[in-house]
Amino acid sequence: MKTGKKTTRRTRVGVAVATVALLAAVGGCGDDDDNGDAGASPSPTASPTATQSPTESPTATAEADEAATVMVREAGDLGPILTDGEGLTLYLFEADEGEESTCNDACAVAWPPLTTSGDPQAGEDADADLLGTTERDDGSTQVTYNGHPLYYFQNDKEPGDTTGQGVVGFGAAWFALTASGDKAEGDAQDSGDDDAVTGGY
Repeated sequence: MKTGKKTTRRTRVGVAVATVALLAAVGGCGDDDDNGDAGASPSPTASPTATQSPTESPTATAEADEAATVMVREAGDLGPILTDGEGLTLYLFEADEGEESTCNDACAVAWPPLTTSGDPQAGEDADADLLGTTERDDGSTQVTYNGHPLYYFQNDKEPGDTTGQGVVGFGAAWFALTASGDKAEGDAQDSGDDDAVTGGY
C-alpha cells in the first residue's frame, strides 16, 4: 500500500510539472506571436521626416516664392508713406536715373533693394498702376513705384522707423515716398538706434 501511494504521488507531481512546462511553452509562443504582430520598432531612419533636411523650411520656401507687396501707412510727421507688406519704410534714391538702379555693392548693403520673385502686388492704398520692376546688375528683380527703384534703410529696425528720410549718402539724398510716388517732405523719425552707417557717407 505504501509503495502504491508513493507511485501515485510521483505520477501526480510529474503530471503537474509537465502541465506547467506546457503552459509556459504556450505562453512563450504567445508572447513571440504578440511581438511579431506588433512589428519591430521603426528605426530612426524610417521616420517620415527623415528625408527632410533640417535646413529646409516650408515657410521660408513659401515666402521666397511670394511676390513683394507695397502698401501705404502713416509714419508720424511724414504722413502716409510707402512701405513693404510688413510696414517697413521704402525709399527712393535721387541718384537713380529713371527705373535703373545705381545703388550696388556697399550702397546696396546700407540701402537693400526691395526685390521680388514675381509681379509686385499693391497693398492697402497703393496704386497698382504705379508698380513696376527693373533688373539689377546682379540679375535680381527690383520693385519700382512711379518709376523709382525702391530700397530699405539698414538703420530702420521696425515698422514705422524712417531714419533714412533726407539722408545724403552714396552721392545723393534718400527720401520716403508718398502714395503718389513723389518724395515725402518732413523730418526723419528717430528709431532710437545711434549706430551710424558710415560707408559712402
